[in-house]
Amino acid sequence: MDLKQQLELMITRRQLFGRAATGIGVTALASLLKPDIFAQGLGHSTSTTARPTTPSRTPAVKLPHFAAKAKRIIYLHQSGAPSQIDLFDYKPALAKYHGSELPETIRMGQRITGMTSGQSSFPVVNSLFKFAQHGQSGAWISELLPHTAKIVDDITIIKTVNTEAINHDPAITFIQSGSQQPGRPSMGAWVSYGLGSENENIPAFVVLLSQANALNTDQPLFSRLWGSGFLPSSHQGVRFRAGSDPVLYLADAPGISRTTRRQMLDVVAKLNKIKMDAYGDPEIETRISQYEMAYRMQTSVPELMDLSKEPDSVFEMYGPDSRKPGTYAANCLLARRLAERDVRFIQLYHRGWDQHNDLPRDLALQCKGTDQASAALVQDLKQRGLLDDTLVIWGGEFGRTVYCQGKLTETNYGRDHHPRCFTMWMAGGGMKSGFALGETDDYSYNVVSDPVPVHDLHATILHLLGIDHLKMTYKFQGREFRLTDVEGNVVQKVLA
Repeated sequence: MDLKQQLELMITRRQLFGRAATGIGVTALASLLKPDIFAQGLGHSTSTTARPTTPSRTPAVKLPHFAAKAKRIIYLHQSGAPSQIDLFDYKPALAKYHGSELPETIRMGQRITGMTSGQSSFPVVNSLFKFAQHGQSGAWISELLPHTAKIVDDITIIKTVNTEAINHDPAITFIQSGSQQPGRPSMGAWVSYGLGSENENIPAFVVLLSQANALNTDQPLFSRLWGSGFLPSSHQGVRFRAGSDPVLYLADAPGISRTTRRQMLDVVAKLNKIKMDAYGDPEIETRISQYEMAYRMQTSVPELMDLSKEPDSVFEMYGPDSRKPGTYAANCLLARRLAERDVRFIQLYHRGWDQHNDLPRDLALQCKGTDQASAALVQDLKQRGLLDDTLVIWGGEFGRTVYCQGKLTETNYGRDHHPRCFTMWMAGGGMKSGFALGETDDYSYNVVSDPVPVHDLHATILHLLGIDHLKMTYKFQGREFRLTDVEGNVVQKVLA
């Protein structure tokens, strides 16, 4: 009896139930036991094209849909919500309102979090930090961001991003996946699935994490934020860690040579191929491809992480922390190296922006740890000719309130969560340079003009990649899903 015959005899519990069922029960049972069995690939909602059966197969609708401005994305997510009032959204009128109660005509009954709902007073807080105009665009930038101030003519500042989520977990899940509920594919997974990779030795979607510079406890980050949801698991983000083992379980075990490793993988691939032929589970092919990717990464990742050949001038550009693995500055430098290697989606998460109290101290620490590297990344890409086709995104999951959380003093204050308006900036990849979009009221509380909901932000990002967000769909459990759900419009005003 050969190996294939032996495998066929090894019936599983699932197969037993499936084979025992008859008629429509077979279909019903299969849909319960494996919900994605009826999933389809990318396409129009009316498409009848079957879902790709292998991770490398071309999606049902040819992508990109039209000529792309951006080939790759570097997303600098500032987890915890940077205060737009203290960084980008200059409000000189707050000086005369400082200490007074937030008018009901401004709040208009809008909900607030449980952390400040019990306060008897909501005093308006003017920023403790000075603002000045910079560049030919004359953008107002806080003194906390002197390096970002130097690149204002290379970026688009969007002051009116808004979200429905008011707490961190649903808000960060929403801006990363287009849904407040966990389980949907992340934006990076969607992009990986739609456009694939241009580098067969490094995953299409790479994730880098850095810790807070602030002193207060910051929000946790969950791996589902870069997950693939119901898409094939080969499209989930691969986290690269600092230190000698950047990708867990990538290195060969002691005593295992490259030759032995290759032979092992060949045998495992044959076994998996037999199972694939027998059961038709696409996740088996994903497993085969990921084993091969891991083998290639054993060479490509050490070379990527080795910064020894970077000149001193580069480290000086990104700042002294860029020599310390795992810091935000070092991750920004790695992001540039990943972009050079045509990695499709590079996601950086930096924790520590949740300043409910001690904002002047902690916000200054956060900016000191991130400002220089963020600006250096844009400058570095630009001088290497990579900014034109690389879209850089900077921002958090929502903004912060104009009113004080806790006790207001002359030198200290805190700010609560504020979803009604917050600021993000984007650079390169077809964005209009030296441009600011949107206006908020004198309290940076409500949008006055050019609102940009999260779904519109996602639609615009996909558009820059050459993707029509209405057409990139995936059928799951009988419904066509997309990153922008049932909403989203491209923000034409920010396009070059």
